[in-house]
Amino acid sequence: MSEGNDGGSHDRWARFRFAIIGRLLASPPPRGELHAEIKALSAQTWRHPISGEAEHVAVSTIERWFHAARKSNDPVRTLRRKPRADAGRRRAMNPLLREALRAQYKQHPYWSYQLHSDNLGALVRGNPTTLGPMASYATVRRYMTDQGMFRRKRPRHLERAGVQRAEAQRELHETRSYEATHVHGLWHLDFHEAKRKVLTTAGAWIIPVLLGILDDHSRLACHFQWYFAENATNLIHGLSQAIQKRGLPRALLDDNGSAMTAAETLEGLARLGIDPDHTLPARPEQNGKQETFWSQVEGRLMAMLEGCEDLTLALLNEATQAWVECEYNQKIHSEIGVSPIDRFVHAPSLGRASPSSDALRRAFRTTSTRRQRRSDGTFTLDGVRFEVPSRYRHLIRLTIRYARWDLSCVDLWDARADVLLCAVYPLDKAKNANGQRRVLRPVAGAEGEATSAPPRASGMAPLLRELMEQYAATGLPPAYLPTDTTTEASAEDDGDELNPADDDDDANDHDDDEET
Repeated sequence: MSEGNDGGSHDRWARFRFAIIGRLLASPPPRGELHAEIKALSAQTWRHPISGEAEHVAVSTIERWFHAARKSNDPVRTLRRKPRADAGRRRAMNPLLREALRAQYKQHPYWSYQLHSDNLGALVRGNPTTLGPMASYATVRRYMTDQGMFRRKRPRHLERAGVQRAEAQRELHETRSYEATHVHGLWHLDFHEAKRKVLTTAGAWIIPVLLGILDDHSRLACHFQWYFAENATNLIHGLSQAIQKRGLPRALLDDNGSAMTAAETLEGLARLGIDPDHTLPARPEQNGKQETFWSQVEGRLMAMLEGCEDLTLALLNEATQAWVECEYNQKIHSEIGVSPIDRFVHAPSLGRASPSSDALRRAFRTTSTRRQRRSDGTFTLDGVRFEVPSRYRHLIRLTIRYARWDLSCVDLWDARADVLLCAVYPLDKAKNANGQRRVLRPVAGAEGEATSAPPRASGMAPLLRELMEQYAATGLPPAYLPTDTTTEASAEDDGDELNPADDDDDANDHDDDEET
């Protein structure tokens, strides 16, 4: 069962802080104006990431966030709230008390946590000098769960409203052209539907869509590729190639489509330190550089392919790559006066090195929470069951990162420390049918040996013995009426006198007397 996809309070704090200082990283102010920009940000009202209430952020706080993020190659991770120094630590229990609790659990694995705590308290009260002070119920329960001692079971209107808001915005505010001050300061991303169809290998005619990623300052075509559908899978596929070709940008502007707002896309951008921004509904002019580029795609590239009757997606992509790299990126741009590739290389840049292919694939994934099944150590994800390694069998809630279109790469994460624990794989019932099972190893941080078969309980439970002693100390008689054992014995004697067999014998004797 899913428990939410926000990644926890640490991620919400990181995104909140990055949303405040992201524009300073994407478009650094001129020398001497940084303090004024930070004061302007401090005067604004921001929504608290936990409570949701409006609040202001101090100037010194914003300065600290900005300088820390500017020095880091991964600003979002740097802005995460640091875990408490005592996070994960439990209040210590007396070693003898822990040993008594483990022994009690082995004998009574079906008891609830509360019953274990109550009986442990009875043992402490009976042996205060030996076992020491009693731990609280919360401490007992946390210790049991940490050690894997779980209780065992016995054997369309919104679009119209958006258009209206866009029209009102256009009437109240002026429209101005803009340009990022640095390369990699802002990228544009959009999909474009072609004016003609392509032929598939199945013999069908389909209208392809072109994913385009453009650098705002240099107008460089970072990556362009045709697909059969506009979805998050293709968007991340193309965006990852653009990052590997050109580097990591600081901000990304899109048209707020479903592929751009997918959980995998938004969480991936946050992990890579890319500030996502969206255009308003029915306001394509905000992404005007991208819209202008589409006219060149149709007016030049597609015009040169008019003679190809059997145009395929592979041929279309090859032609697009050749046209983008050999003509568009090399040609003098009328707006900037130089070619996009020259301005991209020589202009000031805010770019960062691209992560590896595997790191990019693992970044663009959504975070979800699942509950581990105690019966076989598995969990279900989109209808597929996955096995959890036995060393993590003590975890109740699992933090999972995955892409919905690629269940071959599913990872188990430590949400608090933001650390990869291990990869998990689908349940292989055919392999498990061989009957071979690994020996259970102690769980991480567990004390003692792995839990074995519980021994048979012996004697009365400590709590019940204590209750009987308390009741006897009151001096009151038992609150029940016992049966009279002498009456029962006499009833048995009376039963012997009324034995029908004896009556028959007496009757026979009388008859014999009469005959005599």
